[in-house]
Amino acid sequence: MLHMIGHAILGLIIGVVAKLLVPGIDPGGIIVTAILGVVGGWLGGFIGQLVGLYKKGHPAGFIMSVVGTIVLLLIYRAVA
Repeated sequence: MLHMIGHAILGLIIGVVAKLLVPGIDPGGIIVTAILGVVGGWLGGFIGQLVGLYKKGHPAGFIMSVVGTIVLLLIYRAVA
C-alpha cells in the first residue's frame, strides 16, 4: 500500500515539474497531474530502454521521467 502511495506522490512531483517546464494552460487538476507523472515515468523508462540508457527492468531516473511526462503532456494537450 505504501508503495502505491509513494508512486502517486512521486508522480505528482514529476507531473508538476513537467507542467512548470512546458508553458501554456494545462487541462486537468491535481489527479490528472499525478496520473500524467506516473504514466510519464513509465514512458520515460521505455524511451530510455529504446535509446539504450536503461536495461530491461530498470526504472527510469527523475530526468527521463520528466521527459516522458512532457511528451505525454503535449499529447494530452493536443487531444484535450
